[in-house]
Amino acid sequence: DYLHDKSPLWRVVGRVCFHLAENRRDPAHPFAFMATYGREVTAGARVRHAPLKAALREFAADRDGLLRLLEPVHRAAQASDFVREIVDSRAIFQPQAWTAAQAHSFLRDAEACEQSGVVVRLPDWWRAKSKPRPQVRVTLGDRKAEGVGVDAMLDFRVELVLGGEILTESELRGLLAGVDGLQLLRGRWVEVDTSRIRAVLEHWRSAERAVAGDGVSFSTALRLLHGLPAHDDLFENHLEDPERAAWTQVSAGRWLERLLADLRAPGSTEADPGEALKATLRPYQRDGVAWMWLLARLGLGGCLADDMGLGKTIQVLALLLLLKRAGKRGPAPGPHLVVVPASLLGNWRAEQLRFAPSLRVAVAHGSAGAGAMEQLEARLSSPRHGLDVVLTTYGMVARADWIRRVRWGLVAVDEAQAIKNPGTRQTRSVKALMSRIRLALTGTPVENHPGDLWSIFDFTSPGLLGTQAVFREQVRQLEQRGGGYGSLRALISPYILRRMKTDRRIIADLPDKIEVPVHCGLTKLQIALYERSLEELSSQLSEVDGIQRRGVVLAFLQRFKQICNHPSQWLGDGTYKPSDSAKFGRLRELCEPIVDRQEKALVFTQFRELTRPLADFLESVFGRAGLVLTGRTPVKRRPALVEQFQDERGPPFFVISLKAGGTGLNLTAASHVIHFDRWWNPAIEDQATDRAFRIGQKKNVMVHKFVCRGTVEEKIDAMIREKQALSRELLGGDADRKLTELETDELLRVVSLDITTALAEEA
Repeated sequence: DYLHDKSPLWRVVGRVCFHLAENRRDPAHPFAFMATYGREVTAGARVRHAPLKAALREFAADRDGLLRLLEPVHRAAQASDFVREIVDSRAIFQPQAWTAAQAHSFLRDAEACEQSGVVVRLPDWWRAKSKPRPQVRVTLGDRKAEGVGVDAMLDFRVELVLGGEILTESELRGLLAGVDGLQLLRGRWVEVDTSRIRAVLEHWRSAERAVAGDGVSFSTALRLLHGLPAHDDLFENHLEDPERAAWTQVSAGRWLERLLADLRAPGSTEADPGEALKATLRPYQRDGVAWMWLLARLGLGGCLADDMGLGKTIQVLALLLLLKRAGKRGPAPGPHLVVVPASLLGNWRAEQLRFAPSLRVAVAHGSAGAGAMEQLEARLSSPRHGLDVVLTTYGMVARADWIRRVRWGLVAVDEAQAIKNPGTRQTRSVKALMSRIRLALTGTPVENHPGDLWSIFDFTSPGLLGTQAVFREQVRQLEQRGGGYGSLRALISPYILRRMKTDRRIIADLPDKIEVPVHCGLTKLQIALYERSLEELSSQLSEVDGIQRRGVVLAFLQRFKQICNHPSQWLGDGTYKPSDSAKFGRLRELCEPIVDRQEKALVFTQFRELTRPLADFLESVFGRAGLVLTGRTPVKRRPALVEQFQDERGPPFFVISLKAGGTGLNLTAASHVIHFDRWWNPAIEDQATDRAFRIGQKKNVMVHKFVCRGTVEEKIDAMIREKQALSRELLGGDADRKLTELETDELLRVVSLDITTALAEEA
């Protein structure tokens, strides 16, 4: 056993070995087979084999030893009809001269022999990753596409190849006239299945004749390239048959191959907006602009999915400057439309005035009044509108029909996760916009599940991922196979550009982000309220079912989180005594050193009603008033709040409701981010954290995430961490939905209270 572990050679000693080799001297029997067993390792470090027949003599007096030696052979005979025949006939004990058909029968069962414990030695050409066989090669996009966009037409060519070499018609006829199994072609043995080759060839040649000179669409070509359903009757289901797919080779032609390489390596092309951009782009930002410019020239949509804080806005401004310079002869003459959440309108306008002042911009927002919107509509209806860009909001797109009647050059949507739900009016309105090019900007392309990605690509590249139903089925099949999402990632990779702040190749000078859990217990009052709520939940669950049960569970989950924050939040008594909440006490302990170091903090809570009590409490800790931002904060006032906080002498803390301030705010003056309570979605939390952890940050950022031990918050924290891992593989689900669907006993275990743990800090 020791020798077997230390040297591969010794693993062969005492084992039967099947050898198959070519025998070129006998055309009728071009293969030789022999069964041997390893007897010993020589002084020259080679295994000495003996014919298997010799084992009958060597083990004549040791029946048990012979049976042990031959046991793998008997297992192989059970797994392979061909091996059973040569065992039953005792031909296995003699050297054999085999026909090509016999050799092929053995080769097909060689893997089963190995799994049975027999050592198998085969010709190298059969051991190769892909079996030597002629394939029907379909080449897409040898020449530059006709037209632009996902509907651009690519040329389409079908031929039979062997190892990349095109076979002649006479070779094809000879191949199809021959026998199945192994045939000698161009001096090498290849595997042939004449019926499959004939069927595959006829399928693709029929498709070739059907498209004639038109070719195939860009989106269909890409799906074929990556082995995905083509959503086209000519090609549907062919590559989904693994037996047929093995005889098919779909490859990109010279033009398409170069194009995809350029899209996957954005630094390979250049696009410089020149002095019109009043900023110096970082290298990765220049790459991003070049990538978007290449997409624009091709009439393709894309998703700029850079991590939050990497400067997606300035990259799009640079693209808009390039489009303006190109003018009417460019890929997408203006005007262009940029759609943003209302909270980002001021930020976009400020960035544009600072970095791209030469762009002629109009803002379409309800706050300007109906008259101003009518004037803008009339202006855009004139060929001499004199505008480069219109900035608007998602809400405005949904309300204003005239925006959907304008034919835009580029439509860019910021925080594109806003269109992840395909059934909403907002999403439908955005997808109804008319434009030559569509661009989605988001730091979180997948928040919860692959469907988020489908909806974004349904906007940028309609049809690329198929219908929603087809996409769901495709994802389900990928999950069932257990091989990951490789084919899906390969399909979308040219059209999504994702760079992370944590990648030092992208930004070498960004400081670290350090995440620290902040554990705390519960006060006795919190425990009493929590236990009483548990009893009420248990009682109510026995009386409801279906959608009503889901509503009850969600309401109680919210209640448990409120009790963990502060009893007054649930009771609604407005007192908010610090001593009644362990979290408030822990928050004081956390913030006092921040005060001593004269640092600044962002405090996020999902509850708007808690922002003012937190601000009042923190004012007593910091000795100075801070700032508060919620969904009710007017959009026009937000830039002023950001400016105050960013001022070195400005307020020391900023309390923000998570959904209202989780995007679009540049708050790099903070070196601490505190999540006072936890949201179900880690992407939302990360967005909030990245208000501080972004370009311009010079200090390390400490991220403090509060968790009440022994409560549902601890379970939420575990779910969030699980979800973060899954999202990296385009997986996940809504944690709150998961909880509402649990059986009653399991749900009560999740929300149950571990009093010993919860009281640990009270003791």
